[in-house]
Amino acid sequence: MKKIAVILSGCGSRDGSEIHEATLSLLAIDMNGLKYQCFAPNKNQTEVVNHFTQAQEQENRNMLVEGARIARGNIKPIDEINASDFDALWIPGGLGAAKNLCSYFYDGANMKVLPEVETAIKSFHKAGKPVVALCIAPVIVAKVLGANVTSGKDAGTAFKIEAMGGKNTVCNYDEIAYDAEKRVISAPCYMLDASISQVWLGIKKAADKLKEIL
Repeated sequence: MKKIAVILSGCGSRDGSEIHEATLSLLAIDMNGLKYQCFAPNKNQTEVVNHFTQAQEQENRNMLVEGARIARGNIKPIDEINASDFDALWIPGGLGAAKNLCSYFYDGANMKVLPEVETAIKSFHKAGKPVVALCIAPVIVAKVLGANVTSGKDAGTAFKIEAMGGKNTVCNYDEIAYDAEKRVISAPCYMLDASISQVWLGIKKAADKLKEIL
């Protein structure tokens, strides 16, 4: 059975992994007969947001501990990812991808990628294995690999992707971008004003494409 490494960045759309995207990703992977293993950095989130009031909280939360909520405890530290043990890498979105896995939320096109995340992406790419990124997470892959990705229809993000050396493809919620040369699949998800069922269509298409090219 093909195995997919999934990188989470916490738990919650405003400071961690987007829960709908992460859960639907695991569902789509499983429905395609693939096996997943979740990972997350064993580090504190850059900030913690109250998802009810949308206010920043003065507390610390660990990405690995928070990601375990989504993974039902079945999660490992990101430094245990070995590309030779997996067939593809998958990164859901949520602002944690832009705040914790990289500094895009704060620095835009001048962002830096968390070293462990960059190492994982490069190791899968070097091995010729696909990378899937959802929502805002494609900016990370654009920065690291100069890949062709989608930011949905967000012109500002598209401009920054190209400023980082990547390329942007405009996509609707039920479409994906596929960089065949670099084996990168991306879907816009909540970069668009989409419902959960519309987000599912893009995620399912990304998983179906992944299975096709494995």
